[in-house]
Amino acid sequence: MLDTSTKNTDEIRGRLSVWLAKKKLAHRPLGFDYQGVETLQIRSEDWLSIAVALYVYGFNYLRSQCAYDVAPGGLLASVYHFTKVQDDADQPEEVCIKVFVSRQNPKIPSIFWIWKSADFQERESYDMLGITHESHPRLKRILMPDSWIGWPLRKDYIVPDFYELQDAY
Repeated sequence: MLDTSTKNTDEIRGRLSVWLAKKKLAHRPLGFDYQGVETLQIRSEDWLSIAVALYVYGFNYLRSQCAYDVAPGGLLASVYHFTKVQDDADQPEEVCIKVFVSRQNPKIPSIFWIWKSADFQERESYDMLGITHESHPRLKRILMPDSWIGWPLRKDYIVPDFYELQDAY
């Protein structure tokens, strides 16, 4: 359960976390990274409504989306970096969002319909880690052949004994 009302999180809350708490949107502040970028944890089921709120708040640029395997047999994480791009902004506001999902049912709502730049990035997360981005219009492998079995960047991935060589022409 993500609790936004505890006193322990008051000292690690940034401007966006305070704004989301006022709107009663569930999130968990994780503090700031080494560059001072606010980091928030969002539940998968809350992600789409939070993503719309981020866009309304002014985060109009998805700088990157990546994913990683937290631990063998553990959770998978999808990480989003957003920037609030404005005219005459010498230091644009940034935020990092982390969405953790179980490896047994790794489903996260797609943000493609809000930020079109999520297209290839979400497809890569699917291809390498098996995270399904629900309602993505073209969710299919992007780096590995369609016949590939498994998710190569998972820590519990077992490398096949052989690879079928493809015709290079």
